[in-house]
Amino acid sequence: MPGTAPAAGTQAPARTAAVWAALQPVVAAGTPLQVLDVGGGSGMFAVPLAQLGHDVTVVDPSADALATLQRRADTAGVADRVRAVQGDADRMPTPAGGAAFDLVLCHFVLEVVDDPASTLRQIAGVLRPGGQLSLASANRAGAVLARAISGHPVEARALLTDEDPAPRRSRPARRRFGPAELLDLVSGAGLQPGDWRGVSVVADLLDAASGADPDAVRALELALAATSPYRDIATALHLLATRP
Repeated sequence: MPGTAPAAGTQAPARTAAVWAALQPVVAAGTPLQVLDVGGGSGMFAVPLAQLGHDVTVVDPSADALATLQRRADTAGVADRVRAVQGDADRMPTPAGGAAFDLVLCHFVLEVVDDPASTLRQIAGVLRPGGQLSLASANRAGAVLARAISGHPVEARALLTDEDPAPRRSRPARRRFGPAELLDLVSGAGLQPGDWRGVSVVADLLDAASGADPDAVRALELALAATSPYRDIATALHLLATRP
């Protein structure tokens, strides 16, 4: 039987508390869901969702990450509800039983795929009508602020206009998004976006030695997540979208 989601409780790390809080009404309703976690790697979301009674398919290009996922699932006693598929986000699998997915997680994937619009269209294609997408991405405003306060004003200014802050490095730059861009991408894929929220508004700004109480930081994150201007400078953006 599904249990209590770690989402809004004290078990959720402060920096992901807002995401879990948004997912709580979806995953804690008591009905087992078919879930696809695109780029889900080592199972930070997949294993807790399986512990709630959901069947989760994780697609990730990293064999090492999927091996870690399987070890975590074994340790948690949910190996029978977690399926690992090695592959990229440009080819979506179907649920083990066919049909379509009830919920797709796409967390910090659009930053690195070849074509974010295409990825979202493919996700829409494997969602059932009424199914939902949980989408999280790096926030451009948060990245600008983080670079600025860490003493890199030139890089911060480059990010402000979506330029590569370190153009000489060998790997390509990760994309960052603004709320309007993310909403447009979701709508363009034929999905109906809900309200967006900020993820890690303050948690990533706090020094590990700050001594701040973790429960108090989590509570603050949840209070700020849906409130401008605070959410506008968060490290990341999150929204739920529905397939009509």
